[in-house]
Amino acid sequence: MMKLRRTLLAAALVAACVPSHAQESAGHRGSDGWFSNGGKITLQDGQGIYDALCAACHMEEGSGAVGAGAYPALAKNPNLAGAGYVVAAIVRGQKAMPALGSLLNDEQVVAVVNYVRTHLGNDYQPDPATLQMVRSVR
Repeated sequence: MMKLRRTLLAAALVAACVPSHAQESAGHRGSDGWFSNGGKITLQDGQGIYDALCAACHMEEGSGAVGAGAYPALAKNPNLAGAGYVVAAIVRGQKAMPALGSLLNDEQVVAVVNYVRTHLGNDYQPDPATLQMVRSVR
């Protein structure tokens, strides 16, 4: 029951953070939207996932924001140097960030982790996220 509550809370938080125009502006418009299979997001590419789930809070360019909460900048963020840290934050959540592991499959987590680590002013390529890394934190 607790896992179901967390999943519903995570989905509600994601829905609250996602701008209604993001899907259309990111070029990801489809008949089933972003979600299928009872709450799984359908986007597969790292940038698309970032634009849909992360940019509303961390901003389009990764600059972070302060408002109803503090959303850390991802651009040039030294915490992103280790892929394992980013994988765990996405899968399990951290502080005010909801756990997104129930919304994303392993490949999607790898895609978005590698995207934020190699874009947004970051160049953390020597230690890419892997499927094994994701599976070890689930």
